[in-house]
Amino acid sequence: MRPIHALLLAAAALSVTPATLQAQAPVANPNPAAVQAGTYGVEPAHTRVQFTVSHMGFTEWYGDFTGASGELTINPKTPAAAKVDITIPTASVVTTNAKLDEELRSDQWFDAAKYPQIHFTSTKVTPTGPRTALITGDLTFHGVTKPVVLKTSFNASGVNPLDKGNTVGFNATTTIKRSDFGVKTYVPLIGDEVTLRISAAFERKN
Repeated sequence: MRPIHALLLAAAALSVTPATLQAQAPVANPNPAAVQAGTYGVEPAHTRVQFTVSHMGFTEWYGDFTGASGELTINPKTPAAAKVDITIPTASVVTTNAKLDEELRSDQWFDAAKYPQIHFTSTKVTPTGPRTALITGDLTFHGVTKPVVLKTSFNASGVNPLDKGNTVGFNATTTIKRSDFGVKTYVPLIGDEVTLRISAAFERKN
């Protein structure tokens, strides 16, 4: 998000009091047919990519990536024709441990200096229900490209009352093996299977 955009958004948020928001009717419409057809850009401030991996079998360890960018093209009348393309900066990885964050960015793990971006582009969308779909696509991570399938659910669409952007939101999940992408450090002591959870917001561009 550009600094000027962030300042404008902050100013808008300050001008809307909790009482004002409470008095407003819900703005998020869960009906997929209400989505405005067009091209949407990722709204990075409210898009979250979380990963989970087993830590020696004792606990599940969580981390996040931020700063996503990309586009979604969608028409509610032809959901199978939807397309999505997302890029995530590898160095944005963050956990609750600053030392671990630096280790994950190093060549021992994600090698953010050599592979600065994680990229997903859809190749097929298969609706599975009124609000759900399987999105097949190519995931490029750590210099390796593999097909993955995102189990996706539509949340809602509507006009964000803070920045006035026409917004649409989705959740998605998938599971990958990090060793398939050449990240094999401490396998199997640290889990090979990684669960990805995505909560994505998009704002309409045209």
